Order: sequence, then C-alpha cells, then structure tokens
Amino acid sequence: MYDAQWRDWFPYVSPNDPCPPIRVKWYVVPPNQFIVIQPPNLPQFPLEEALMRGTLWPALYSSYPTKRGVKGGGKANGGA
Repeated sequence: MYDAQWRDWFPYVSPNDPCPPIRVKWYVVPPNQFIVIQPPNLPQFPLEEALMRGTLWPALYSSYPTKRGVKGGGKANGGA
C-alpha cells in the first residue's frame, strides 16, 4: 500500500564501502508540512481517541511506526 507521507531516498553506494549497501532508505514527512494555515471547521477526534493519537485533528495524524515491532524488513527499518 502506498502512503503519501512516506518518501524513499536512494543513497550513493560506494564500491569501496566494506559494509553491505542499503540501496533504499525511507522516511516520513509529517502531515503538518502540507497544511500551512489551519482551515476553520476541521473535523475532530473524540476526546479519548485524540489523547491516544496525540492530536485533535485527523488531518494532522500520522502513525509513526516503531522499529521494535518490525521483523524481516519493511519501510520502518530501511527494507524495501
């Protein structure tokens, strides 16, 4: 599944580097980078859900993955 908040980056791989190369690195662009001015009447999470998610507005929510729970690849730890 493609998520618009994820970006990929292809670092330079040196032929003289003794470590195995990481060909693709991933990073997350937070949603607040796309909303310059907060528009009026944005929908809001219910209070309990807002406290769990860390924001009141769904437009500013982004689930940042943890590296602890990821095994065997995936975007969170640099795999493809």
